[in-house]
Amino acid sequence: MVIKSYAKINLFLLVNGLRRDGYHDIETLFERISLFDKIILKSRHDKEIKIISNSRDIPLDHTNLVFRSAQLLRDKFSINKGLDIRIIKRIPVGAGLGGGSSNAASVLQGLNKFWKLNLTQKVLAGLAKEIGSDVVFFVYNCKFAQASGRGDKIRPVTSLKDLVLWHILVVPKLHVSTPVIYKGWDRLLDKKPGLTVPESNVKILTLALKKKDLTGTATALFNSLEPVTFSLYPQVKRVKRRLLKLGLNSVLMSGSGPAVVGIASSRKEAQSLAKRLKRENKLWRVFVAKAI
Repeated sequence: MVIKSYAKINLFLLVNGLRRDGYHDIETLFERISLFDKIILKSRHDKEIKIISNSRDIPLDHTNLVFRSAQLLRDKFSINKGLDIRIIKRIPVGAGLGGGSSNAASVLQGLNKFWKLNLTQKVLAGLAKEIGSDVVFFVYNCKFAQASGRGDKIRPVTSLKDLVLWHILVVPKLHVSTPVIYKGWDRLLDKKPGLTVPESNVKILTLALKKKDLTGTATALFNSLEPVTFSLYPQVKRVKRRLLKLGLNSVLMSGSGPAVVGIASSRKEAQSLAKRLKRENKLWRVFVAKAI
């Protein structure tokens, strides 16, 4: 079985505070984009779960979320079979694009069919929560979704299902640790609480997107974690400044970074800017993607 495993971006990310379970409460607007990894599932004659990948940046053992997805299903539903999972990576690792979470969700959904489990989306979402916060979003198979809690309470935004958004996506060659960024946010909150308060919210942004109000969209984009990542990794801030200087008004870091996303007016504009940026900086990975 061959599965496309799509990336996500956060068009809005408000971090509210630390929870008792050690995670942070957040409010976010997820968007699924057309950049994808490929997952290939194949039965084995033995009972082993084996991960193979073209990437050296991901673990191939039990610490991989993909392994945990397969193991969880096998244990809960008494599956007596082995599995090869090949991961062909294209989504940059540790970039704030949810590649690992998407891969985990793809394996949950794929094995549901592959092993003929016939589990409902609700059951799969419950299993996804056990694996990781962002995994739940990908189980819902929607273009846009509002999320709260630790990112695991998902509400698809059906009013945006027909919206076409083209993006230029720039990822400097960095691996940003999400836990380190959140710890930095906790320290920043103590020193400068005003930096973490947005002028907008998910509802305002959703309305601007629905109306195709480019000025309103640019104003409503927000990411609580930008000041932290920018202070630790100044090159991420430079990427955002460059995209703004090229004439894009709607530019935002996704997740904890280092991926920076710009909303282009068309596919043509996104492709033109991508060519220019690839020539300018060989250390930046540049992609063109759309909401899907």
